[in-house]
Parts: sequence; C-alpha cells; structure tokens
Amino acid sequence: MIRYALKCSEGHAFDSWFQSADAYEKLAASGMIACAVCGSDQVSKAVMAPRVSTGVDEAARPLSQPASKAEAALAEIRRKVEENADYVGLSFAAEARAIHDGTAPERAIYGEARLDEARKLIEDGVQVAPLPFRSSRKMN
Repeated sequence: MIRYALKCSEGHAFDSWFQSADAYEKLAASGMIACAVCGSDQVSKAVMAPRVSTGVDEAARPLSQPASKAEAALAEIRRKVEENADYVGLSFAAEARAIHDGTAPERAIYGEARLDEARKLIEDGVQVAPLPFRSSRKMN
C-alpha cells in the first residue's frame, strides 16, 4: 500500500491510499480518482514530505480518533449516512433509477457506481452526489 498526498484543480488537499504506484496511475488515467472535498476528477499528486519518525509514540493515539477537525467532520457525515440510508452496494445506479422512476420505494440510499453510471443518472435528472468515503458495509 502507498499513501499519496493529492490535490484537485480547486485547490483542495487530501490523502488517499492505493494498492501500488501503478494502481494510482491506472485510476488517475481513467478519471476514477475524485476530490474528497468537492468531487472534482481533476486530481494530481501534491508535493509530499518523507515520513520521519519524531520519537513520539504514534500508536498511543487510538486508531478511531480523528486527527483533525476535517476528519472528525467526515466521520460524522459517514455515521449519519450509514445510520439513515440503506446500503445497496453495486446496485446503486439501478436502485437510484428505480426510486426516481417510482418503481421502488422512496428512501435514502448509498452505494457504489461507476463514473459512467453516475454521469448517466445526473444527465437523466436523478439527484446523486459522491460521498467522501467508502462504505464499511458489504452486500450479502
């Protein structure tokens, strides 16, 4: 795994983990990396400083404790979405369209969609928005 500091064309900075440098390059080339703040797909690597040990025990901070106000806000958004919406996994595009068309019950949903599926939903007037996190839930 490799962590990159990223920035979007709007100037937002964020970090993301990738399986490898090649994985990052493939995702970037296909437009599959989006800004965690605004959703822009115009993302590039930012200047990064090497990680240097400071002698402070980083393990002393619990993993579940956000490191900043922004991380705390994202954690709160995630908590609210996961408590108040149904996770539909890879069926997101089909389910969102069915709700929009009135063939499925109206409710809040979240899940995963390919970029082309999301664009088609938006073009067809289905209101969708990218979330700044991946779900911790798995479809059964």
